Amino acid sequence: MSKEEKPESVSLCPLGAAAEPEQELLCIFGTGDLGRSLGQRLLQSGYRVVHGSRRPHNCGPLPQGAQVMSHEAAAQSASLVFLCIHRENYDFLTTLAPQLKGKVLVDVSNNLKKNLYPEANAEYLQRLIPGAHVVKAFNTLSAWALQNGPSDANRQVYLCGNNVEAKQAVAETASKLGFSVLDRGSLKAARELEDTPLLLFPEWRLPLRLAVGLNAFFFFYLLIRDVVYTYVDQGKNNSFRIMVSLANKVFPIVSLIMLSLCYLPGVIAAIFQLYRGTKYRRFPVWLDRWMLCRKQLGLLALGFASLHVLYTLIIPIRYYVRFRIAASTISKIKENQTSEFDITSAWRGDSYYSMGILGFCLFLLLGITSLPSVSNALSWREFSFIQSKLGYLALFFCTFHTYLYGWDRFLHPSTYKWYTLPGYMLSLVVPSVVLIFKLLLLLPCVDKMLTRIRQGWERCDPEEDAKKSLLT
Repeated sequence: MSKEEKPESVSLCPLGAAAEPEQELLCIFGTGDLGRSLGQRLLQSGYRVVHGSRRPHNCGPLPQGAQVMSHEAAAQSASLVFLCIHRENYDFLTTLAPQLKGKVLVDVSNNLKKNLYPEANAEYLQRLIPGAHVVKAFNTLSAWALQNGPSDANRQVYLCGNNVEAKQAVAETASKLGFSVLDRGSLKAARELEDTPLLLFPEWRLPLRLAVGLNAFFFFYLLIRDVVYTYVDQGKNNSFRIMVSLANKVFPIVSLIMLSLCYLPGVIAAIFQLYRGTKYRRFPVWLDRWMLCRKQLGLLALGFASLHVLYTLIIPIRYYVRFRIAASTISKIKENQTSEFDITSAWRGDSYYSMGILGFCLFLLLGITSLPSVSNALSWREFSFIQSKLGYLALFFCTFHTYLYGWDRFLHPSTYKWYTLPGYMLSLVVPSVVLIFKLLLLLPCVDKMLTRIRQGWERCDPEEDAKKSLLT
């Protein structure tokens, strides 16, 4: 065979394979991680796949059953082409404009950072090859997600484009791969889709900022009360308390406040509905944002509660605690003193620990049921019962646990160092307000009205009734 007759395709299909019914052929430009993963997923879903490569005879390992051709030959072989290449390499596509005319080009590219180019990659591609139908899709999925399929990864595929038939073809392909499709409209939405993978924890930003702010505030607040005050007033150096004692005060305070902030927006929403007399009016934007991040608030609160438990477990082995116990024991032996058993202190201590254990166990239950794999196995009523009713019970136990910690300390003047409130008192403000308002909402007369409103009943405005009577 002469050099001119050298075939421009290399088949990776196993020899001797049995003939099968003709299947739809799809083309992929690119043999990188994403291109190989997409090709493997397409093959598993019953498609025939051909890869377009600038080096068809030396392109690295590809999924078994795929073919490799030059870009020009691959573009002619299929009507739907996936472009798994970077925008910087789009220039060679202009030479393939005649072969790509009328074809559906699926742009899966992303950028390294936002606003890197004046226009979206998909819009640039459409301007580069005006005869093709460009659809932006699959860019929010990783190579790992394509390899493992929708059962172990994100099920959502976003797409946008100017041609309805082209978007329908891509949507059918995504559905056959097992993904659900969400049409985001015309190609003008491509920039938003390209910015989506660049977002870093968008749903966690507000909860994380709140957590950092609360931790910083209470750390410095307690640092002034427990370390600086002791040094200034008594001349003692208690700086060693920063690592464990101070942290073990900050974490439970932040955890309790953030847990109560998970349920406070629900109480505020109920008050809005009672005041308006309808459920059909939108809540303020700030309340909507607050309600959408309740899951993240709760998980962060659970994390701080877990740290509190771990810090509490190491208290008996701390040098400071062992030293204080040994010094107290030796002092009583020298003075021949004994301490009488205080039943009140025993009840208080056991109740304090019991409420903490029960609250933390319910806290763990809330966190476990928020996992998608667990929540999907629960009915809506079961999920609502755990997250709402047991959630308020967990908030009550944790709040009562804090009240038992304080006990009668609020009566002692030494508690108010430099006329400031202890940290645990500040942590009780928000959860106490939430529990009080929740009890008010559970009153039969209030609960009955709220239930009717949430079932669709509306209370008419007297002014609107007067206007309607005048018009009639």
